[in-house]
Amino acid sequence: MADSARAAKLAQRIKVIIAEGLRKRVKDPRVEGITVTDARVTNDLQHATVYYTVLGDETAQTDAKVGLEKARGVLRQEVGRNVTVRLTPTLEFVADEIPVNASHLEDLLRTAKARDAEVAAIAQGAAFAGDADPYKKDDESDLDQRDDDEE
Repeated sequence: MADSARAAKLAQRIKVIIAEGLRKRVKDPRVEGITVTDARVTNDLQHATVYYTVLGDETAQTDAKVGLEKARGVLRQEVGRNVTVRLTPTLEFVADEIPVNASHLEDLLRTAKARDAEVAAIAQGAAFAGDADPYKKDDESDLDQRDDDEE
């Protein structure tokens, strides 16, 4: 059983090897817009999950997925040549959803900022329903009178 530090190092190495393999060895035009974003390897170094993003629309993403599945053997062979482990890990390709989630969060933040601006505009001309300071305060004359009563 390997430790997690070795698995993390191997994952980074696999990430680089697959990115280079996609650029140099795989001649499929469907995989040209792919960016390898991350890789994770199990602690037993048997399975590697590679995360990727694709520039383009839904058809480009589905084409990239098919292209990666076709190139899985070539990429695994490339990984086997360039890493020094007893068994070459199996490769699994997963589309990375981080850019989609990030754009969704940016939209939500933009909406929240617009709503905050609306509330600030409404509050600009607003007046208090009662006194400006609703808490009861003692007058100076009341304090003097209490001091006299206590003595």
